Amino acid sequence: MSRRFAMLDVFTREALAGNPLAVVLDAEGLNDHAMQAIAREFNLSETVFVGPPGDVRSRAALRIFTPVRELPFAGHPTVGTAVLLAIRDHGGQHGHVAFDLEEKIGLVPCSVEVLSGASGQAVFSLPMLPKSLGEAANEIAAAHAIGLKPGDIGFGRHSPSVFTAGNAFTFIPVKDRAALARATTLSPDWGTVRAGGHPNVYVYTKDTSQPNHHYRARMFARDMGGFEDPATGSAVAAFAGVVMAFDAPDDGQHRFTIEQGYEMGRPSQIDLHLTIENGVLVKAAIGGAAVIVAEGTLHL
Repeated sequence: MSRRFAMLDVFTREALAGNPLAVVLDAEGLNDHAMQAIAREFNLSETVFVGPPGDVRSRAALRIFTPVRELPFAGHPTVGTAVLLAIRDHGGQHGHVAFDLEEKIGLVPCSVEVLSGASGQAVFSLPMLPKSLGEAANEIAAAHAIGLKPGDIGFGRHSPSVFTAGNAFTFIPVKDRAALARATTLSPDWGTVRAGGHPNVYVYTKDTSQPNHHYRARMFARDMGGFEDPATGSAVAAFAGVVMAFDAPDDGQHRFTIEQGYEMGRPSQIDLHLTIENGVLVKAAIGGAAVIVAEGTLHL
């Protein structure tokens, strides 16, 4: 049968930037094996399969696959799919819409602003607040794992840490953009740094290229089918734990903008929203823009 799909660039307002995403809109009848094969065919960091919701109050149920495995939750697929569905629901007319998406991790509340027939921006609340997964590798081990020197690691109070908000990451702070650009997955010690059983590493610095941005990052995930990801919402979700642990923002609402993908020629901007009460993170959200770049049909 024929199945509609769309491709979007996510965490960007411009086509051919951000993180590419494929969304299969007619996923009913596809089994796990077929979805995994289609994700390998698209060969993007993630492919989303949209099905009918289990609860009539939700907009849709999503399955998210990398080229090698399924994920319980991911940020850029959530933003991109929310924008796509809102555009279709709104007929491309400017306006706001809110709905829940069902993912393996649970319900994900989304708020979307449709900007045009091909673009919009979305914010979704984290279905799981970040939690620490224990002690991370020390600075020396972390440096060797990503091909840097121990002196490149850390700034301020920041040191390596491990957090998850659905997907686990080792977070490695580096002193500046030059060190960030030198980070590599080709080090023979790469496998010594692991998070939650998966070698996903998020390297970050406060040395940004834009004065209104707060962090610059790169994300390496060799177990997800690729070496580097241009924009990783699930990593930024877990990064909320890093911000709380090392920056300790005051009570109130905060927004941090993380730039990622610049070293890949795919500049992306991800917004992290935090609500803090009595020194405790009580709510977090991820936001960003997306643009539709292609639409087509799968003949399967």
